[in-house]
Amino acid sequence: MWPDYETLRIALDPPFAQVTLNRPDVRNAMNHRMVEDLIAAFGVLRERDDVRAAIIRGARGTFCAGGDFDELRAAIDMDEAQQIARTARVDTMLRTVNHAPLITIAVVEGAALGGGFGLVCVTDIAIASTDAKLGLPEVRLGLVPAVISPYVIGRVGLARARQLMLSGSRFDGVAAQEYGIVHEALPPDGLDVRLEGLKEEIRQCAPGAVRECKKLIFEVVGKSPDETRQTRAELLNRLRVGDEAQEGILAFMQRRPARWAE
Repeated sequence: MWPDYETLRIALDPPFAQVTLNRPDVRNAMNHRMVEDLIAAFGVLRERDDVRAAIIRGARGTFCAGGDFDELRAAIDMDEAQQIARTARVDTMLRTVNHAPLITIAVVEGAALGGGFGLVCVTDIAIASTDAKLGLPEVRLGLVPAVISPYVIGRVGLARARQLMLSGSRFDGVAAQEYGIVHEALPPDGLDVRLEGLKEEIRQCAPGAVRECKKLIFEVVGKSPDETRQTRAELLNRLRVGDEAQEGILAFMQRRPARWAE
């Protein structure tokens, strides 16, 4: 049984889980409770072998409107150590989603601002409605996107990140695809259709290989090929003599679905 998360709804339909940000009265603004709930939920998901992908979206057609303003203002009553510790938990949440061993998919509707924008940047696959509104408005509020900055720069590159972070401008899903924040922008009524297509693609992928591939990405990023040559060779050798690879190759040769796709 899933815990009763205050700010999330979790729907399991193996091999998928839908994680819905659920504070619709404040456009799913991200507060400390939501941060902790996401850390906890992905802590559970990473241990479930029956879940290959988690779909993250927002309740009532809004992904996440950024940080909770009431909570941001109330933070001035906390001492500095408490404030820093709480802020650091946002980075813990982003790293937890970023390094989750399962595939993460963001479905972006409505607003994806500030922390919500950062959450999109740590997903593996992101699709957005063409009329979604994304942006980094922090500088217009006297703030900076400090915690999410490395994930934004990693997603869009330094040149684009400088433009978006320093201007605070908002843009639609079409521009988000052009900038590399999301992979596809679709008409609002096409999002769920595309999501079903993505789920079918994921069903074709061997679950163990997906987990190893996710680890591989973070093992090689930022390192030279020489640094990871041995690790990469050992990984491939280990996997190709394993049960999944033997089944996948045999299924391909016999022109039938692999057992994990049935």
